[in-house]
Amino acid sequence: MRQPKILDYVLLVILALIWASAFFNIKIATYSYSPLTIAFLRVFFGAIPVLLLCYFKKIKIEAFSKDWYWFAIIGFINLVAPFFLIAYGVNSVQSNLAAILMSTTTLSSTVLGHFYTKNEKFNLIRTIGVLIGFSGIVYLFSDNLLINENNFISALLILLGATCYVVGGVLTLKISKKKNENVTSSILIWAVIILIPLVIIIEQPWQFTPRLDSTISVIYLGLISTGVAWLLRFRILVTNGLIFQSQVSYLIPIFGTILSYIFLKELITFKVLISLFAVIIGIYFVKKAR
Repeated sequence: MRQPKILDYVLLVILALIWASAFFNIKIATYSYSPLTIAFLRVFFGAIPVLLLCYFKKIKIEAFSKDWYWFAIIGFINLVAPFFLIAYGVNSVQSNLAAILMSTTTLSSTVLGHFYTKNEKFNLIRTIGVLIGFSGIVYLFSDNLLINENNFISALLILLGATCYVVGGVLTLKISKKKNENVTSSILIWAVIILIPLVIIIEQPWQFTPRLDSTISVIYLGLISTGVAWLLRFRILVTNGLIFQSQVSYLIPIFGTILSYIFLKELITFKVLISLFAVIIGIYFVKKAR
């Protein structure tokens, strides 16, 4: 990979801002839409730019090939489940907490990588990083001003959603030889297929009377935070590699906390800042171990 240039760092910051902005937009979307509908609209609108890219680059989409079941499974675990769980959880907790909780994906992937890959085993530095990061999350759950008996389960569901991302990433190794654009478009197609009957049967979204801000947010979540963000991620991966792209993990919880304060005036407590700092330090040690 070539040496990163200023433009590469600018694109990395933009990617972090896009992904971080998802959290306060999910919160706004929950004002009018139910969690399943938010998940469906995210994957539906998110599929549009990715499918267009595949069309113009003449990339074959293998959603219904002999490996269809892998795309379906990954689509459910990596998109349907986390999108639903995060939207359900954010309905009851602040979006800045969701941004911090979701940043545990780096730590969780380190734990799973130890058991399911050959070159991601624990060492001293990596172990210290995981312990510091998860200690920050445990400390965050002690903040009774933001997490209490009324929304404790919602916070846990967001953590479960983060874990789904990690499990989906491990499963993606099964089809790692395929093009990123093909894999992403295929799992998005299957996520849409899975969500259509669920949304129709359970939520009947045609009965909603959505607010304008909620509608704008849910479209943004699909087109920008899902579709455009994945394309930008592809560009960074191809140009600079996975290690450079993974630095986005440091920025997402920071930007997520700042953006939630700017747009929603969400409370930032001392424990939130300590937890945020611990998670970032934990991620740093994990990355350093690599």
